[in-house]
Amino acid sequence: MGSELSATHTRGRTGRVVRVSGPLVEIEGLTDVAMSELVGLGEQGLPGEVVAIRGTTITVQAYEYTGGLAAGDPAAALGRPLSARLGPELLGGVFDGLLRPLRSAPTWLVPDADRRDGNTTWTWRPSVAMGATVTEGTVLGTLPDAGCVEYRILVPPGLNGRVDGLAEPGTYLPSDTLATIGGTSVRLGTDWPVRRARPVRHRIDAQEPLLTGQRVLDAVFPLARGSSAAVPGGFGTGKTLLLQQIAKWCTADVIVYVGCGERGNEMADVLAELAELSDPRTGRRLAERTVIIANTSNMPMMARETSIYTGVTVAEHFRDMGYHTVVIADSISRWAEALREFASRSGALPAEEGYPAALPSALAAFYERAGRVVTLGGAEASVTIIGAVSPPGGDTTEPVTAHTQRFVRGLWSLDRDLAYARHYPAVGWAGSFSRDADKLGIWYTHNGDPQWARRRGRVTTLLAEADRLGDLAELVGASSLPGHERVVLLAGRVLREGVLQQSSLSPNDAHCSAAKTAALIDAVLAVIDACDALVDGGTTAAAIEELDFSPLVRAARETPPDGVDGVRARREQMLGVLAGLT
Repeated sequence: MGSELSATHTRGRTGRVVRVSGPLVEIEGLTDVAMSELVGLGEQGLPGEVVAIRGTTITVQAYEYTGGLAAGDPAAALGRPLSARLGPELLGGVFDGLLRPLRSAPTWLVPDADRRDGNTTWTWRPSVAMGATVTEGTVLGTLPDAGCVEYRILVPPGLNGRVDGLAEPGTYLPSDTLATIGGTSVRLGTDWPVRRARPVRHRIDAQEPLLTGQRVLDAVFPLARGSSAAVPGGFGTGKTLLLQQIAKWCTADVIVYVGCGERGNEMADVLAELAELSDPRTGRRLAERTVIIANTSNMPMMARETSIYTGVTVAEHFRDMGYHTVVIADSISRWAEALREFASRSGALPAEEGYPAALPSALAAFYERAGRVVTLGGAEASVTIIGAVSPPGGDTTEPVTAHTQRFVRGLWSLDRDLAYARHYPAVGWAGSFSRDADKLGIWYTHNGDPQWARRRGRVTTLLAEADRLGDLAELVGASSLPGHERVVLLAGRVLREGVLQQSSLSPNDAHCSAAKTAALIDAVLAVIDACDALVDGGTTAAAIEELDFSPLVRAARETPPDGVDGVRARREQMLGVLAGLT
């Protein structure tokens, strides 16, 4: 960094710090700088980004602790935006908010330390021939030892031409040139500005489901690949546990998990569990297709602000290789708090609850980077974004939650009463929605499950009606209700306990295949239809309520994750018991 300071000084690209207020640093005398340009602060070159230019005063947000930085210290413009180094070491790695490796880092990072191991070699296998004409996005070769998904070296965006040079198969360092196209070198690693979306050929409709293994999500509030969802919930409602389960079991090729301002022990739990779990898709460790970005609450605040952009940039990098990627951000509220704190220090006019007026635009800019696309190389791939929201006191009308609902396609609202009743996942059916459900119903119809939309419609109707009748029963007593309404109450209970509730600790029930989910719902609906028929035939609702429905309720936990036959056997068992009442 010292050489960069001296080099830029000769070009008039240095200035002096005039004010330091936490992560906010003001600089005078720095000429010809641009918004979002990277700046080195002080003798140590603390990284910062230009966020405002007012006359001769430059405002910078620092990404390291500014303790020791004082007025009069030098500042140097580096001539490039804040960028992430994207390379084969990402899969299975743990990084901070600026994508610096944390694998062997101490408790506190040395400011602006470059901890990337430049001596690691990677096996290179070319996929093109010398002299071939290639276009942006073309696969030049692969690195077979870079994780459990094939790592592909692509022609960078904007580069087209003839392959003038090509490295022979072998092992190479990150700094080695693997190919030369029109005089431009292509290496193992590439830098990309984190606030700029990577280019694609075009976007396409997101109409294929992202299966999570959580029945309430897959069957009632589904999410499409390339879509976005938010998970709002108060303290203790299970946000982190739900996101961890999604990271483990969702049908994605690559997971990018961003711990944005959360507690360090939660990130430690994520790392420990991913390291132990076997990936059902590959048979290797699940961590090998996961990228962890950890910017916990004891790390620099403004690095937290950039961590979600770093995460989605990593996801787009693997998307461009043709993979379906998922970004899980926990939590967006902590990210918004960083925006609020910096805005208050800079004197920006506050909006509701002190958040900056640009909060909705910032949220939109993040979530709009989700999408299903045709990549520059012609492959169909996607980035799906799932963000947790932590409203203070569970108040879902607060600004972050309210604005987030405008920009996401799905809302999985966690209910405090369900959580305190030990109902996991505590996704409340009254406050949640899915804007992808209609198009996914069409997809299921064309892919072997034409009853999916009808099944979902019946479940949502029964749950809503059971809630309404439950409130009425509390006033007048369940025994005062007509027989069919008491059957609806029974249906709501069996759906909640036998279908929507799961056990994250059970090997049979931690995740559930789509076929088993459909079989469970069909079993409950068939039993409820039989109960309705019995009431029509004169059987009392009390006689039905006295039956033991536990074989049906326990079917999810006592059959394997894909145990469709076992569920159907429980269904026939219950129908036989009901037939005995006639």
